[in-house]
Amino acid sequence: MPNTLNSELRDATYRWIADDPDPETRDELQRVLARALGQEPGAADEVADRMAGPLEFGTAGLRGPVRAGPNGMNVAVVTRTTAGVAQWLKVKGHAGGVVVVGRDARHGSEAFARAAAEVLTAAGFAVKVLPQPLPTPLLAYSVKHYGAVAGIQITASHNPPADNGYKLYDGTGGQIVPPSDGEIERLIQAAPAAIGVERAPGAEVVDPRPAYLAAVAALPPGPERELRIAATALHGVGAETLEQALAQAGFTDVHFVAEQSQPDADFPTVSFPNPEEPGATDLLLALASEVDADLAVALDPDADRCALGVRGRDGAWRMLRGDETGVLLGSHLLSTTDSPDPLVATTIVSSSLLGELAKAAGARYAETLTGFKWLVRAGEGLIFAYEEALGLCVNPGFVRDKDGIAASVFAAGFAAALKAAGRTPLDVLDDLATRHGVHLTDQVSLRVTDLAVRGELMAGLRAQPPATLGGAAVTLEDLLPGADVLRLRGEGLRVVIRPSGTEPKLKAYLQVVTPVDGDLEAARAIASDSLSAVRRDIDTLLS
Repeated sequence: MPNTLNSELRDATYRWIADDPDPETRDELQRVLARALGQEPGAADEVADRMAGPLEFGTAGLRGPVRAGPNGMNVAVVTRTTAGVAQWLKVKGHAGGVVVVGRDARHGSEAFARAAAEVLTAAGFAVKVLPQPLPTPLLAYSVKHYGAVAGIQITASHNPPADNGYKLYDGTGGQIVPPSDGEIERLIQAAPAAIGVERAPGAEVVDPRPAYLAAVAALPPGPERELRIAATALHGVGAETLEQALAQAGFTDVHFVAEQSQPDADFPTVSFPNPEEPGATDLLLALASEVDADLAVALDPDADRCALGVRGRDGAWRMLRGDETGVLLGSHLLSTTDSPDPLVATTIVSSSLLGELAKAAGARYAETLTGFKWLVRAGEGLIFAYEEALGLCVNPGFVRDKDGIAASVFAAGFAAALKAAGRTPLDVLDDLATRHGVHLTDQVSLRVTDLAVRGELMAGLRAQPPATLGGAAVTLEDLLPGADVLRLRGEGLRVVIRPSGTEPKLKAYLQVVTPVDGDLEAARAIASDSLSAVRRDIDTLLS
């Protein structure tokens, strides 16, 4: 690769530096540019990468590495983004309305939240800011609680430590959906340089926690509270709020992984701060065994996702898959709700077992595209929604998004009721499988360095889809133009393939269903063999 900058890129970099209101990132990019001008190996490529932006604003907002330049998360990018959001709100007739701003504890979050709040204040909005780094569900709650026209949370959820992000909620309390993202993207592009965007202090500090915690504490339907819980916040912002929520609901025997209970933007004990990742919950499961817990709970760093761990019949602890947790909590909600016409929902990539449970309970069921922005819009009467990636909403009445805090409290009530009856979550999973068939799910993820690879693989599958998977004939359903998703179906199996919306991955979601004819373990063995065969074929297709 050449070690020299072309004049166009050099001049664009100088302009960005001149227009950046943050002296730290001005200096940072100036140093990178100086190395490139000195023809230091690799420096010109780094300048090109940093200037390759801007970060694209989608329905998940922004996510990217914290660094100087338009292709990163920094004060200049957040300033211009918020100017676009402010203009969009005005166009939609919300000038002067309330906007709530929250943040997690990642690198840059405090400065980014301040920039967003000051841009909105200068633009004439009544800005309310949360008092400290808090879970994303509290921001989602605050939008409806304060009658806001929008909410902004500075967070990168469970992304790697180097990243941060910007998540936007509209006045419904849910994340934005198309065409809002495209409208905002165009207004960001039309915004002035960051140094020319007006900013003003004066946002009001508000604390929604007392009202939120009171609502969460009322979620468990039964009186049982005898339960020992092991928990981790994975160095995120959830520990304090989770402990308060559990205590207010009556669960006081709670033990946190000490090494992971305080916010730490470097996430020192995990290679990837996501409860789904191998090794991320090792310390939690060790603690659960040490304290003889009844339930293990892992939050992701911004506490909107929740993973549960249970003790197996062999005495060893394991984390439940997202689909297992989803059907367990969905089943419990369906059996305890007093809603006259309840609706439960999941996504096209999650287990279809929830649909069987809804049918048996006489409830309505919906499947949506992936993402809680769609799930919370599944229909009237929604009482529960989940997605297999550990997203759970047991409280759509007051949080229109996934909520790991509320899900943890509701799960504690469920586990306590089972313990009082001498049963475990695994017993319930056995019951559900016996009645509705063994539903096994798995995921194959291909991480790419070049995003074009994902498009090439999807195009190849569209042009030449497989005729069989795992020895069973399959047919292809293409969800374009509505969604870049391929669905393969056969007798007792389903595979959904799509590019990830938040990570550089192509994902395949696998499901096999095997009826139980008296022998549950035999059916599980058959299902496991079928799933393995399908997975081998998918691995080959995506290699």
